[in-house]
Amino acid sequence: MRKLFSALLLLSCASLFAQQTFTQQDSLRGSITPERAWWDLNYYHLDIKVDPDAQTIAGTNTIRYKVTQPYQVLQVDLQPPMKIEKITQDGKKLKFNSNINAHFVKLRKKQRVGDYNEIVVHYSGKPIIAKRPPWDGGLTWEKDGKGDHFFANSNQGIGSSVWWPNKDHPADEVDSMAISVEVPKNLMDVSNGRLRKVEEHENTKTYHWFVSNPINNYGVNINVADYAHFSEDYAGEKGNLTLDYYVLKENLEKAKKQFNQALMTIKAFEYWFGPYPFYEDGFKLVEAPYLGMEHQSSVTYGNKYQNGYMGRDLSQTGRGLLFDFLIVHESGHEWFANNITDKDVADMWIHESFTAYSENLFLDYHFGYNAACDYVLGTKALVGNKRPIIGQYNVNNRGDDIYYKGANMLHTLRHLIEDDEKWRSILRGLNKDFYHQTVTTKQIEDYISNKSGIDLTEFFEQYLRTTMIPTLEYKQDGNSVAYRYTDIVSGFDMPVQIISNNKKEWIYPTATWKTLDKPFSMEQFEVDRNFYLETKKL
Repeated sequence: MRKLFSALLLLSCASLFAQQTFTQQDSLRGSITPERAWWDLNYYHLDIKVDPDAQTIAGTNTIRYKVTQPYQVLQVDLQPPMKIEKITQDGKKLKFNSNINAHFVKLRKKQRVGDYNEIVVHYSGKPIIAKRPPWDGGLTWEKDGKGDHFFANSNQGIGSSVWWPNKDHPADEVDSMAISVEVPKNLMDVSNGRLRKVEEHENTKTYHWFVSNPINNYGVNINVADYAHFSEDYAGEKGNLTLDYYVLKENLEKAKKQFNQALMTIKAFEYWFGPYPFYEDGFKLVEAPYLGMEHQSSVTYGNKYQNGYMGRDLSQTGRGLLFDFLIVHESGHEWFANNITDKDVADMWIHESFTAYSENLFLDYHFGYNAACDYVLGTKALVGNKRPIIGQYNVNNRGDDIYYKGANMLHTLRHLIEDDEKWRSILRGLNKDFYHQTVTTKQIEDYISNKSGIDLTEFFEQYLRTTMIPTLEYKQDGNSVAYRYTDIVSGFDMPVQIISNNKKEWIYPTATWKTLDKPFSMEQFEVDRNFYLETKKL
């Protein structure tokens, strides 16, 4: 495809975003402010006590960082009604100014390039209660069947600073993290990484977890209940992987049956995406009091031990009832979201499009190619096309249709490349070459173009940055058929396969009319369903 870019496209996207209003808080949350730019996260120790009766959290977060530029003001994020009580460095109390969610700490110690320094943020409060978790975010406080407390956080959209203080921007992931959670004695906390020890107190217990891999802030979690635990081992591509399951005791027998799909999922995704990215931290599937989310090495589950998405088939083809949506989708995020993380929320499609597409690949691995195609093509009905997939940068704004429009775009790419081994090597290569990294859309675009050997510039402009779906118009032209594209960006010329007499052949549409170079009737003109476009018979 030719490397042309339409000015009309830029104006179109600008007008779409102009309809949205962004605030100073959006910029403080969504951009690399000067107070964020000069330091690189190295280590967190989140050390908290949770009181489920009062629904409060209190404690500290130790933030260790490396100085990369000389500067004396550091931004920490924490959302009201949570409150910072004090901030210290080397035992000395520091002054800070607050602008609602963003808190600007004035450092007394000279910050020298290359030094590793720490601050300790003391905080407390009653965090926001999630009204519709996991979409609106916050804490969810419930009870199990025995009346014991059952609660957890979920905060992908609203941000992790809704319940703990941190550098709340996806571009900078902490290298490792300790999580210490004190809870009532009859309860258990399950968090990310490996459990190091449990401390017994008079009326409480403290669970100490450690994450040895980089982790994005929104993937940090607490899950607290009177859990039952069981586990299994998987001989995977990087050795032995432990799979641990934590469920309410009343659901133990159902979980032992339904969670068989966790091992099926890991097997399928190691085939398509490469080794599970967090062998050192293990894999956990944890029952939560909401639908579920992709917390790194601690995937949360609330699909009520049934196949489909809350018992429904999102594709309306029957294929979506062959698997438990929450197990497959949220586990797929271990590769896309947790291993490969976007640098800006505007590029959230990197998380969700690839992971929605992973549902299709799970089906392909276990139930075959036709089942996979049926499913992903069926999900096109969920696409609204109101705004582009890519959001607006630097204001914590994600785009629309990042799930199934993106999944169908990737399904099209598989068929455009027409070489499943090459396509698989690209998916595995993404997870290897961007292992534990934060990335931009351009990096992903360039990588796929280079590895596929196809210039995909206009392909990505079309599907990621506009709401237009290419329309392939065709008409009878003498004893043959003429065809062209409409509703496309300048230079879009994606080849398409047509099917005639059970045989496939390629055509090469552009914005200009072309005619097949052999006798052909419109009745024979059938476009391969696996290409994401509309057709219009004239």
